[in-house]
Amino acid sequence: MKLLIAVVNSNDTYSLIDALTADKHQSTLISTTGGFLRQGNATIVIGVADENLAGVLKIIRTTCRSRTAYVSAFPSAPGPEGALASMPMEVPVGGAVVFALDVERYEKF
Repeated sequence: MKLLIAVVNSNDTYSLIDALTADKHQSTLISTTGGFLRQGNATIVIGVADENLAGVLKIIRTTCRSRTAYVSAFPSAPGPEGALASMPMEVPVGGAVVFALDVERYEKF
C-alpha cells in the first residue's frame, strides 16, 4: 500500500479528482499555497494499492500538464527600477510533484 501526496496547480485540481474518481480511486483535497509564486495549488492525498500505483501515476501525469505562464514575481517599487522589477516573467506552472510513501498499516472504519 502507498500513500501518494500530489501537489498540483489549482487549475488542474478538479480535473485530477474527477479522473481519479472515474477510475474508482478515493482522494482527499487540501488547499495549499505555493512558496515561490505564492499562487494557489492543491495537495491531494491518495491511498493506493501497490498494484494500482502505475495507473494512478498515469492519471496524474496525463491530467497535470506543465505549461508556461507570465507572472509578476516581485511587487513594483517606486521609481524606474520598480518598472523592471514588475515586468512579467515567463515561468513554468502546472505539472505535479508526487511523493509516494510506504504505508505500514491501513484501517478503514
